[in-house]
Amino acid sequence: MKILLIGNGGRENAIARKIHESKLFADTGSKLYVTQGNPGINEFAEPVNIHPTEINLLINFALKEKIDLTVVGPEIPLSLGIVNEFENKGLKIFGPTREASEIESSKVFSKKLMLENNIPTADYRSFSKDNLKEAKEFFNYCKYPIVIKADGLAAGKGVVIAGNAGEANETVIEFCESKIFGEAGVKFIAEEFLEGEEVSVFVITDGEEYKVLPFSQDHKKINDGDRGKNTGGMGAVAPVKKLMNEDLEKSIRTKIIEPVLKALKNSGRKFKGCLYCGLMISGNEPSVIEFNCRFGDPEAQAVLPLIESDFLGLLLAASSGNAIEFSKFSKFSELKNYDLKFNDSYSCCVVIVSGGYPDKFETGKEIKGLGNINDTGIESKAIVFHSGTKFSDDRTKILTAGGRVLS
Repeated sequence: MKILLIGNGGRENAIARKIHESKLFADTGSKLYVTQGNPGINEFAEPVNIHPTEINLLINFALKEKIDLTVVGPEIPLSLGIVNEFENKGLKIFGPTREASEIESSKVFSKKLMLENNIPTADYRSFSKDNLKEAKEFFNYCKYPIVIKADGLAAGKGVVIAGNAGEANETVIEFCESKIFGEAGVKFIAEEFLEGEEVSVFVITDGEEYKVLPFSQDHKKINDGDRGKNTGGMGAVAPVKKLMNEDLEKSIRTKIIEPVLKALKNSGRKFKGCLYCGLMISGNEPSVIEFNCRFGDPEAQAVLPLIESDFLGLLLAASSGNAIEFSKFSKFSELKNYDLKFNDSYSCCVVIVSGGYPDKFETGKEIKGLGNINDTGIESKAIVFHSGTKFSDDRTKILTAGGRVLS
């Protein structure tokens, strides 16, 4: 079997490792390719010099190499319609269509869908650069703190908690006039601030059947004590059993997961892939903070090592019903027949970032000590996943190449 992994960050390093250790991968003499790659991912996959957003080039590669399954890591290719284009060419792919991905690529769409389908979430108002005056008037009488979110994709950084009207006005000016997130921030929502414990939920689904991975909790703020700016994610722990009980888990399934999958299907946006539910738990009741259309980063680095059953089989099962029949590769041809199992471990992921992140930071610094980490398999005490790293020109050193560097 030939598999193509789209993306080249820490999440994709975790996915690549998990696919590579799959029994199905070994039994079928499989080969894994990855877009561009990095020094960590390249231990498990052969890099291909195509950017994750170069969809036509990726299609040509997949057709030429007879790729059996493509797995999409990041949100941007999904929002650009990579799944639509691959399926149009008869190529099997794990991930939601452009239309289904709008649950992440538009906060306004997501909130409207939730309210129309009685899915618990915070009250909100939507605005844009065209009615900033109305937004500023709203900020004069709303209750603080308030959460302001860019409507579009902002690499996990487009969320600001404003403590007063001055901070709220400054934020929307940065969004709409300074365009710190490009066009992603020219539309935005102002949302009620919810208090409680945050929980991240990964739902692997074929659009109807679904499996839930271990609940995790990520941490977004850059500094100790949650005092800094929001980032793409500074770390995660899994599973978060201290928060969970049978009633709460049932509520998450019946009030959030099942209604949103049904709503997306009924609106012609059937969701296949990994649905990320970012929840706030308060008084044993869940509310949705956000939906994402892919595995979270760094939650994936914490959650995926906990899966004991065959991960590649899970991806294949969720991709069933697309263009190619996979019974020749896997008994997991349908998701409902997949037996999802976890080990009894706990996982703590800590992200190491460049100084200055999430603002201006330097790259090209040498990383030392990676050879001392024991990364021999699922029983290892420590695993290092690479995010923003690259080889030096002579390939003798590993250098920093981004804001979030290692998990």
